[in-house]
Amino acid sequence: MSASFYDDLPSTDHFESLADAEAYTEVPPDWRIVITDVEGSTAAVAAGRYREVNYAGPASIAALLNAAGDIAIPFVFGGDGATVLIPSALEETVVLVLRTVQQVCREDLGLILRAGMVPVQDVLDHGGHVAVLKHTVSPDYDQAMFMGGGLLIAETLVKDPATAERYDVGEGPMWDDSARDLYQGLECRWEEIPSPQGEVTALLVLAQGPTEAAHFATYRAVLHAVEATFGAAERVHPVGLGQMRLARSPARLDLEAAVRAPRHQRAAYRWTLWLQTLIGRPLIALGLKTKETDWAAYPRKLRAFSDYRKFDDTLRMVLSGSATQREALTVFLQDQREAGRLAYGLHVSDRATLTCLVFSRMGRQVHFVDGADGGYTAAARQLKAQLAEAT
Repeated sequence: MSASFYDDLPSTDHFESLADAEAYTEVPPDWRIVITDVEGSTAAVAAGRYREVNYAGPASIAALLNAAGDIAIPFVFGGDGATVLIPSALEETVVLVLRTVQQVCREDLGLILRAGMVPVQDVLDHGGHVAVLKHTVSPDYDQAMFMGGGLLIAETLVKDPATAERYDVGEGPMWDDSARDLYQGLECRWEEIPSPQGEVTALLVLAQGPTEAAHFATYRAVLHAVEATFGAAERVHPVGLGQMRLARSPARLDLEAAVRAPRHQRAAYRWTLWLQTLIGRPLIALGLKTKETDWAAYPRKLRAFSDYRKFDDTLRMVLSGSATQREALTVFLQDQREAGRLAYGLHVSDRATLTCLVFSRMGRQVHFVDGADGGYTAAARQLKAQLAEAT
């Protein structure tokens, strides 16, 4: 099957199309589902290491996108990991890359990154399927959305001790990345972004029910409830232009330096970043233009390219709002849960955190958004507890 499958897909401008089965296209059975996640992420978050946990998923996405080159591959950030789909032609390369990312996470972030790869055909054999929708957020950013239950099956196969060995990338040769070129574009240069209304809610919703049609009806109802309680998309967006601030200290740049630079270059890399940050502040404040960047427009572009809402068999949203709004939405979610239509998890903070992947300052980029102090990882604990109660 052609490696250009994802690149050739039609796209939609409407996020709400996630609940339209006709908008999706089945992924070829010879493609692969790559699953990465931080082992022990809940404990790491509880120990205050949520920024490191948040960095592991984007690091694996950056590495795979850079290794894929001109081949378009869909991906989604999950808080403590990532899901990426690749054509079979990239399989050998991706195994080498994933082993390298695991080493970087272990040695430079102090985290154990699980990494596995599941053929789409295996998901089909287990009774699921994987369909993808290309959502054009902007001319330079297409967001992938997935349905069919296949990603959840793949995650189970990678994590279940009975099947994990078959799908794990294992030990062996790694990608030669002594210069850390795999992580080109991966950045972490912004302070956490406070909510002007007091809260940032990381929300996970997994529809329950006998049919996909019932699932889609549930997701439409949830989207309607979010808009009814929090307001339209512009109002709930957690990346507020008035709250964005570049890093205030060199220490804020440590994660990027740890992943992007070899050890012997790390100190110099961090201080170069700090100098760039000091220069960037007046450029943005004064709205100046340089040869490659319109700094007056860049914060708006960053906001527009932020993935604060997405869908990968689970609806994921990071919402800025008030306690009153969040409580009203929780009442709706609990009613739907008691009716057997969904399970959910949420985590409340007062700010959002950004991890950025910038290939071109005024072009191709995506900014991964999560709630601070745990976000999606903490919300997943509540979601899993509800699912366990339902079985």
